[in-house]
Amino acid sequence: MTATRDDHKDLIASVRALLTKHADSTAVRAGAAQELGYDPTLWRLLCEQIGVAALAVPEEYEGVGAGLVESLLVVGELGRTLAAVPMLGSAVLGVQAVLLSGAADAAARLLPGVAEGQTTLALCWAGPDGWDTPGITAEGEKLTGTAHYVIDGTGADTLIAVTAAGLYEVAADAAGITRRPSATLDPTRKLSEVTFDAVTARRLGDRDPAELTARLREIAWAAIAAEQVGAARRCLELTVEYTKSRVQFGRAIGSFQALKHRMADMYVLVESAESASVAATAAIAEAAPTASEDIWAARVHCSEAFTTVVAEMTQLHGGIAITWEHDAHLFFKRAHADAQLFGTPRRPLVPTS
Repeated sequence: MTATRDDHKDLIASVRALLTKHADSTAVRAGAAQELGYDPTLWRLLCEQIGVAALAVPEEYEGVGAGLVESLLVVGELGRTLAAVPMLGSAVLGVQAVLLSGAADAAARLLPGVAEGQTTLALCWAGPDGWDTPGITAEGEKLTGTAHYVIDGTGADTLIAVTAAGLYEVAADAAGITRRPSATLDPTRKLSEVTFDAVTARRLGDRDPAELTARLREIAWAAIAAEQVGAARRCLELTVEYTKSRVQFGRAIGSFQALKHRMADMYVLVESAESASVAATAAIAEAAPTASEDIWAARVHCSEAFTTVVAEMTQLHGGIAITWEHDAHLFFKRAHADAQLFGTPRRPLVPTS
């Protein structure tokens, strides 16, 4: 199914309306304090009322049959609230990993539950030095090692292990699995360490591991870019609202020319970041020849834009922005955490004359 532009607008409006009602700052903070790192009731509402987990799942596996574009529209809306429901880790990365593997039997077994919102997947990937070298090794059907920075790892029902030999599926409660919460900069997104001690696993498909991993990395970067744009736009909105109400020297501070210029620069950054994100998402969804370049550009620019916008937000809010009660510090932490999540692209060498 190919969604039209109006369909996209309707999807965004539906998700935003639900999040406005059920995922305000108080609710997000309360959800982050739970063991899962999110409110399961919010996830259930998103799945039952809108079907967000089913968007990228093909119809043959009881999904909506939309695609990656629609899934990342939801990721962007979640970025506005910082609600860390299992959209990115399970409904995007987990689903895409299963589909990319080409293992039809695994898709038929795993994806209907994910589409319904009843089960979740977690991608176990990074080694101690990051995502370039997987933390798990495969010897036959046995997995050993530790995956770091696992999104949704604490509550996932099924783990998808990324190894140099390919993808493997294993039940999260299998013998030899140990899951531990990780200390993180961003309190609104829980990450885990998942250790495999000679765990028996099932190989997913037989596709080239290097190509599969590269594709997964591109999807992850496109998803993070979408989240960064949603969060950056919300930071801009909050800053504009604040400068309209904060009075100094008898005038709203937003009327001062110097601050207008700074907010105009924020606006340009958000708009250009959104353009880069949209182009990257479309390119990877359509397998365009320029996909790698588009995703590289989006990864770099969206990270820099979000980091800059949230820094400006913090400064323009003044002292209130560094208090625990204000959300500015949460966006600040998400910006810096997102800039490192799934690794950063290597910048091309500057040619010398």
